[in-house]
Amino acid sequence: MGTINTRNGKLVADFRYQNQRCREQTQLNDTSANRKRLTRLLKTIEAEILLGNFEYAKYFPNSNKVQKFAELNQRKKTASHHFGSADAPTVKEFSVIWFNEKAIEWRQSHKESIEGILESHILPAFGKMKISVIKKQDILTFRSALAKVQGRKGKVLSPSRINHIMTPLRMLLAEAADRYEFTTPWKNIKALKVQRTEVDPFSLNEVDRLINTAPDGFKSYYTVRFFTGLRTGEIDGLHWNKVDLDKKQIYIDQSLVRGVMTDAKTDGSNRIIQLTDRVVEALKVQKKMTQHLGPFVFCKKDGKPFNYQTISRVIWEPMLERLKLKYRNPYQTRHTYATLLLAAGESPEWIAQQMGHSTTTMLFRVYSRYVPNLTRQDGSAFERYIEEQGDENA
Repeated sequence: MGTINTRNGKLVADFRYQNQRCREQTQLNDTSANRKRLTRLLKTIEAEILLGNFEYAKYFPNSNKVQKFAELNQRKKTASHHFGSADAPTVKEFSVIWFNEKAIEWRQSHKESIEGILESHILPAFGKMKISVIKKQDILTFRSALAKVQGRKGKVLSPSRINHIMTPLRMLLAEAADRYEFTTPWKNIKALKVQRTEVDPFSLNEVDRLINTAPDGFKSYYTVRFFTGLRTGEIDGLHWNKVDLDKKQIYIDQSLVRGVMTDAKTDGSNRIIQLTDRVVEALKVQKKMTQHLGPFVFCKKDGKPFNYQTISRVIWEPMLERLKLKYRNPYQTRHTYATLLLAAGESPEWIAQQMGHSTTTMLFRVYSRYVPNLTRQDGSAFERYIEEQGDENA
């Protein structure tokens, strides 16, 4: 309901239109008769707003809001016609526009990931629908269906993977809603809860057994993986010009993703890794094997880089089976490196730098139970410290 105020002795009509507060000063003096007159006018205005046929210029032709609302109404009419017409954009049509506009911002690997999600999941479910008619229930039904889809090895998609698939859909709807002025149905839809990173490292004895059982061409590969904490893309994309055996260092600033060399995962991933003598010796052996084949430290006989999926299936999994070790994915080599450093009592700041973490926050969050004394709750470490200090001061 609109209200009536006064300003400089004149009546002011105060009402809301299109979710905006409108205050229009009239030339009516503040009298009882004029208040009744303006009250009747406000009721008429509100009735027309409710019916959708209110014209601002009809009542307030000199207002600076006339042009503003005229332009807004025109955009809404255009959008309404666009989405209500037979040639309204479908999700598939708009996805092409959106993808082409966003692709310049993305790495090649990310573009391929988005393309795969669109083609495999989003377009089969929503491709023929007009993007403006998708409802919240449609989104929730789609997500529920994803939870029943079987991924690799017959397992259903994980919450993390489902969230990953839902993200492009959310971005599509948000961009279309903003561009064509409709309300996105993505309201109060929270991402699925994802379990904390699973850390299941190997013991040092298991590491030695795995390296010993590895084929001769892969002993150096797994020695470097286990004792540098390199990510799969980082070790598979490692070039000889990034290795300095004299300084015992590896410089990481690139990664091999889907067969394409890209920049490192994050700015924090750019780092210099200090090498142990064991790793240096393994790289010396590897240098004799592959330096003449091309730039890659670890590669096939033709000099081309490894395909991590093939290596995992043909080399990694059979190694675990031979040693009767439970299956763990190759990324656990990285977790193993971190836990071995922590067990050795190395500085958390130095470990974070070696791992490519910008701070120690992730280190403590992911590996907290592997930090010596961090999970103790009996006060013994503090008591021992007090005793040692007391002995020194005696």
